[in-house]
Amino acid sequence: MSINTDIADGVLTITIARPEKRNALTLAMYQAMSEAIQLARADATVHALLITGQADVFTAGNDLQDFLQQMPSGESSPVLRFMHAVLDCEKPIIAAVTGLAIGIGTTLLLHCDLVYVAEDARLGTPFVNLGLVPEFGSSLLLPRLMGYAQAAEKLLLGDMFSGTEAVRLGLANAALPSGEVLDHARAVARRFTTLPSAAVVASKRLLRAGLREQIDATINAEVAVFIERLGSAETREALRAFLEKRRPTVGVGP
Repeated sequence: MSINTDIADGVLTITIARPEKRNALTLAMYQAMSEAIQLARADATVHALLITGQADVFTAGNDLQDFLQQMPSGESSPVLRFMHAVLDCEKPIIAAVTGLAIGIGTTLLLHCDLVYVAEDARLGTPFVNLGLVPEFGSSLLLPRLMGYAQAAEKLLLGDMFSGTEAVRLGLANAALPSGEVLDHARAVARRFTTLPSAAVVASKRLLRAGLREQIDATINAEVAVFIERLGSAETREALRAFLEKRRPTVGVGP
């Protein structure tokens, strides 16, 4: 199994564990994470969730081979179910990020309540580079978080940025030496076991309520364009070029 789960000290830890593929996410992995989040929501002994990866990679994003074989086609997609599981989770979600965090490895952080990153982590949203468009509400949330100019640089050019810069841009709470990130995030997650759980849930609901309808609408709009892009010659060429480790041929048409 490429997703490991563990409950200890009131915290459900979800570990992405596919280092041989840079923790690239398959549909089965999305499904496993969704089920883990649902388990945490139903378990009264769980007060917080912690999502982490490996020392050198949080996740490289979607496994493109798996993705191209079973492309998302609507609400039943495991990717969409995972997104909604994260959005619907009333309990705090903490992320511990070291190494690479690409695509959804970065956009997921927009929906975590607390984010701790390695100073030398490398984050990026190279959707356009693959002929695609932003996902997980990032076209709404990144400009609100860091301003249009910075968001455009990240989403249109796909420029990578460090964990230290992620803190400066408001995407993460703190940047730490790589070896300290997981322990720090775990210690923060355990703090929720000492707090009144109903007050935590109600406060998270209030923090998130103002934007929820906009986020849902944005995700739906992004998915529609994303699926449309997947059928284009331009995107097929960009994805083939990525898998073949070559530069794509530009100007191949819609």
